[in-house]
Amino acid sequence: MMKIRLLLAACALGAALPAFSQDNAVNQDSAVIKQGQEDMGSLVDALTPKAPMRTRSIKVLRDETGLPAAAQPKVSLLITFETNSATLTARSRQSLDVVGQALASGKLAPFRFAIEGHADPRGSSTANLRLSQLRAESVRAYLVDTMRIDATRLDAVGKGDREPMNKASIDAPENRRVTIVNLSR
Repeated sequence: MMKIRLLLAACALGAALPAFSQDNAVNQDSAVIKQGQEDMGSLVDALTPKAPMRTRSIKVLRDETGLPAAAQPKVSLLITFETNSATLTARSRQSLDVVGQALASGKLAPFRFAIEGHADPRGSSTANLRLSQLRAESVRAYLVDTMRIDATRLDAVGKGDREPMNKASIDAPENRRVTIVNLSR
């Protein structure tokens, strides 16, 4: 009887582990940093490319250029804006000061980044795409003009409402965010 219970427990655990691993993989796709909790060291670590990905046979995966493929590190920042505008708030500018310091660090200086603007799904998709592009451009302009980050290192990309982080609550603040993606491999 004890062996049967152990066998059933092992089967249940085995069935639960793949689901847990898949959920973690999705959640680890992007580090999420809330406004006011930015830390230069954490940002630098989160945006630094990791070692090339390997398959089970220890072969190095390669991208379309033939170079070793590495995951593109990204960080989602909860940067706030004035309602229905691309104007940065004072608190957002403080957060972006830390981001600018991280991007200027020796560890991240050689890399290019995408500044992705996201919007929540309220309103039309067309308006949300335009607003998210303006917000990404606003963040890029602040980093270039105020933090003196080389403009050629930053691309502004509006994602609109296509990638909500919180699908259960469409008006959640995390759906109105900026994501910084390291484009270098």
